[in-house]
Amino acid sequence: MSTSPVIDVADLTKVYLTDEVETHALTGINLRVLAGEYVSIMGPSGCGKTTLMSILGLLDAPTDGTYNLAGSPVAKLNARQRAHFRNRNIGFVFQSFNLIGDLSVYENVELPLVYRGGLGRVERRHKVAEALESVGMSHRMRHYPAQLSGGQQQRVAIARALVGDPAILLADEPTGNLDSANGEKVMELLANLNARGATLLMVTHDARYAAHAKRIVRLFDGQIVAESLSEGRGAVPGTSDVPGAVDTSLGARA
Repeated sequence: MSTSPVIDVADLTKVYLTDEVETHALTGINLRVLAGEYVSIMGPSGCGKTTLMSILGLLDAPTDGTYNLAGSPVAKLNARQRAHFRNRNIGFVFQSFNLIGDLSVYENVELPLVYRGGLGRVERRHKVAEALESVGMSHRMRHYPAQLSGGQQQRVAIARALVGDPAILLADEPTGNLDSANGEKVMELLANLNARGATLLMVTHDARYAAHAKRIVRLFDGQIVAESLSEGRGAVPGTSDVPGAVDTSLGARA
């Protein structure tokens, strides 16, 4: 695993303002994710997981703080710049799959490359075939989403996330719409992708699935309150799972 951070955020905050209410969704987030790491983010509803994922995925901008993605500062990019950088550096896997029903599996996976531009049809075909092969769905490339099971649709969604060779794969509750058997298969697939070098950051409510990652980061009230190695890998010295205990050796800064 590389010692270079793919994600490096410092003192990240997000404040939502209305006429009457000021909501602090994130307060002083410090987080590093190294190339080749597999990190899960856990916490109760409303703790800021979705907000953090939106900012890390360049779907939203922080109120304050710094964010370097793949070595580039991205916190102050405008919406158009974020979209451009996101298309080239981030792959998303969503709970709801988000496949387009009237496009084939092949066309769904190809779509990010079409939006990116600059790639010929032959090069796109090669990349799509490679991505589908990596998730075991090459034999379904001419099928449509409605002809696939939920587990198969999520595999296609993962192929779509991988097709552009992103610096990092962000998975937001990737098993949320799957039964336990298919959920385990998707988690095994993500683990295998990580073993082959993919950098993964996953949000999950399920401790069983969080344990597939190598590191667990816990959020509470918009702050990182604990980090630990996942179950079976040993506890990180100086950490615990209670608010206030943050170990700096794995990338969180005091």
